[in-house]
Amino acid sequence: MTHSLASLIGRSLAAPLARFWRDESGVTAIEFGILATPFFAILGAILETSVVFLSSAVLDSAVLDASRQIRTGQLQAQNYTVAKFEDLICNRLYGLFQDCHALQVRVSTVSNFTSATITPPLSTTCTTTCPWVLTEDFNGGQGSSTVIVQVYYKWPIILRMGAFASNDQPDGTRLLGAVQVFRNEPFSS
Repeated sequence: MTHSLASLIGRSLAAPLARFWRDESGVTAIEFGILATPFFAILGAILETSVVFLSSAVLDSAVLDASRQIRTGQLQAQNYTVAKFEDLICNRLYGLFQDCHALQVRVSTVSNFTSATITPPLSTTCTTTCPWVLTEDFNGGQGSSTVIVQVYYKWPIILRMGAFASNDQPDGTRLLGAVQVFRNEPFSS
């Protein structure tokens, strides 16, 4: 029987190829490589979303606490300014905000609750970086005044995964806001 060179080569390669095809020792590494990227992306998105919601809740709580001092007339008696009120809020943010002095603060009075309107603090026609259109001010009013306290912050988003990203601004940030509307106690000025 004569064997051709091609059949000898085919048989000599068939055994190692068959062993390679049946070998399952690297299956775990391959499966991990396939599943690791989506797993860590989902884990990162969950962590970032959690931090954004935590930061939003902390900002809301800080604004609520600081607003109580306006309601009782304490800050008006001390001639507070926007910068001082911002510092008061920053002291209640527990170092969670990267640049606390990037807060946009407006404290203003209105004639009554029905005339209290909130306008967007950022330009709505921007395509890259949205500028602030909120005019910063501190006017805590007198006793029995109706007051609106607005505080906003652009939270930087790290993971931007297309449609699943949690940023809502074109520059990759998320606008966090806390607003309080209340009537001051009838304190005397």
